[in-house]
Amino acid sequence: MKKFFVASLALVLCVCAQAAKKPTPKLVFDASKGVAGSVTLPNGKKVNYTAYTNLYYVTHVEDSTYQYMNVFVPEGATQSTPIFMPNYVGGYMAAAPRMIDEGDASGRALAEGYVVAIPGARGRNSMIVQKGKTVYTGRAPKGLLDLKAAVRYLRFFDRDMLGDAEHIITDGTSAGGAMSSLLGSTGNNPSYEPMLKAMGAADTRDDVFAAVCFCPIIDLDHADMAYEWLYGGVDEKIRPVTSEQVAVSKELAAQFPAYINSLVLKKKDGSDLNADNYRDYIKQLLMTSAQDAKDYGADIPDSIGFSFSSGMKFIAPMNGGKKQGEMKFPMDVPKDGPKMMPMRNKSKGEYITGLDLDKYLSYVASKTALKGVPAFDSKGVAGSKASGENEEFGNSKGSSVNFTTYSLVKATGNSKAVLGKEIEENVRLLNPMCMMDEEGSCIAPHWYIRHGAIDRDTAFPIPINLATKLENKGKDVNFKLPWNRPHSGDYALNELFGWIRSICGK
Repeated sequence: MKKFFVASLALVLCVCAQAAKKPTPKLVFDASKGVAGSVTLPNGKKVNYTAYTNLYYVTHVEDSTYQYMNVFVPEGATQSTPIFMPNYVGGYMAAAPRMIDEGDASGRALAEGYVVAIPGARGRNSMIVQKGKTVYTGRAPKGLLDLKAAVRYLRFFDRDMLGDAEHIITDGTSAGGAMSSLLGSTGNNPSYEPMLKAMGAADTRDDVFAAVCFCPIIDLDHADMAYEWLYGGVDEKIRPVTSEQVAVSKELAAQFPAYINSLVLKKKDGSDLNADNYRDYIKQLLMTSAQDAKDYGADIPDSIGFSFSSGMKFIAPMNGGKKQGEMKFPMDVPKDGPKMMPMRNKSKGEYITGLDLDKYLSYVASKTALKGVPAFDSKGVAGSKASGENEEFGNSKGSSVNFTTYSLVKATGNSKAVLGKEIEENVRLLNPMCMMDEEGSCIAPHWYIRHGAIDRDTAFPIPINLATKLENKGKDVNFKLPWNRPHSGDYALNELFGWIRSICGK
């Protein structure tokens, strides 16, 4: 019996020793494993590259469908070549890593000579089956964590991989634009560190050089009030609403002025941007957008709210003025929408002098139906169903939850209802407006932000606030409301890559 006990003890100790010696998973990159490839752009230009695919950027992979990236290195790249990192997140849903697309910004970036890194990311709809149960793997803030881990991977292997991890330019549209804005505004913030460590992300920095954000869906805890403040007055024939929804709209709209004022924003001239002058500021931005398009030959009808100069007197055009023969039609102006007219000589009504904002907002709503009331935190409020954002802040079991106190109170009928601490924290972690104020955040120095002039997926103040706050922090911000653009991204690539060249010096 004694011999049996000793033998058993020895076996246990041996097994424990073997377990203790089990190697810790490590991140891997092998420069010799690249595969040659090429892509031909729409203009006929052929670009040769070396592809490194299936690069897992964490050691503890929960969802192997998404938690890796593909990297493409063009011929001629060096250690100092900037890295263009687009994400394809939309609607806060999961996005698998893609190959180079010759028709979008990834193909253009490769043709410009940049290394292109395309990471996947989990999202609100990503799931795995674990012990017979469905587990949702990508609820907030996991999609952002994946992208941060991808940045860390690039920096961790910076010496082994061609491309300069100190010059990473992120890019995204809609919820992907939100992710790009978060990568740009939360670099190295310690709030994410425990989660990144648990995932097995590289132990290095995750700040980036520049963020390209097309129509970012951000500031979700204030997006409903912004939406109703802007669109709440649109004619009910264009936006049919119930009496209960009208009441909700008015309550939400009434909350927005206090929020605007709490941001303490400044215009470019140093004057205050507040609730009293905010509508005029939006009007000026839209007038500038329309004037730029008009200078390039677009016909801007007065039926959508614009007023024009009545005489022939000279007024300097907002784009600095170009002779007719020097003008080229900008890619920022889409072909649909108000009819585009051929270039013409200057005439009466050449200069935009005013805008009836209510009429213009009705025009926007007529192009694409407005969202419901509320637009984002809609679960159980005034008869509304859950939105994608309600799912985003749900849990791994697939729940949908309210993420603002206002909607929670409305949905439950309990005036004392409060958000759970985990939900509150996840909302904070996914809001660049508050995260950029934290001392631990390293903010990207360069920003390119676009929100279409007929994009109603979020209210104009949301991207305007982002751009203005970044400018107030001394960041280099290139911001526009491109004329007649709906909810879309990666357009006007000549302009985008001209900007990238200007900030990279190459």
